[in-house]
Amino acid sequence: MTNPNRTFEGMRGRSALLLATCALALAACTDRAGNESASGQLDSAADKTEQATVAAARKAAELAEVARDKTKAYVTSPEVKEDAAAVKNALKNLGTAAVSTTDDAAITLSVSSALAKDPELSATRIDVETKAGTVRLAGPAPNAAAKARAGDIAKAVNGVATVDNQLVVSPG
Repeated sequence: MTNPNRTFEGMRGRSALLLATCALALAACTDRAGNESASGQLDSAADKTEQATVAAARKAAELAEVARDKTKAYVTSPEVKEDAAAVKNALKNLGTAAVSTTDDAAITLSVSSALAKDPELSATRIDVETKAGTVRLAGPAPNAAAKARAGDIAKAVNGVATVDNQLVVSPG
C-alpha cells in the first residue's frame, strides 16, 4: 500500500516545480514583451521627431518666402526709390564739392605761384582765395599797372572763371 503522505509530498514537489517553471516562462514572456514595447516606443519617438523636423522645415520655407516678398515690396516701394535718389544726389553733390574744393586749392596754389614769379608783385603780400573758380586777390599793389597785371596773371591760370581784384594801390 502506498503511503498517502508520500504521495502528497511528491505531488507538492511536482506542483512547486511546475509553478517555478510557469513563473520562469511568464517572466521570459514579460521581458520579451517589454523589449518589444521599448522598441516600439523608440520607433514611435523617431517617427515623431522626423515629422517635427519636416514641419519645421516647411514653416522655415514659408517664413523665408514671406520675408523675401516683404523685402521685395519694401525695396520697390516709392518711398525707398525716393530715398535712394536723394542719397544718390547727395553723394553726387558731395563728390562735386570735393572736386571743387580740390580744384579751388589747386587754382589758389597756381595763382600764388604765378604772382610770385612777377618781380614787382613777388615783393608784396597778396592774399589769394578761390571759391568755385572765382579768385579773389587782396592786399597791397605797388601801383595801378601792377594791380592790373596781377588780375591778368590770375585770369591766365587754368580753371579760373573770374577774378575779383581787391588789391589796393599803395606806393612805397
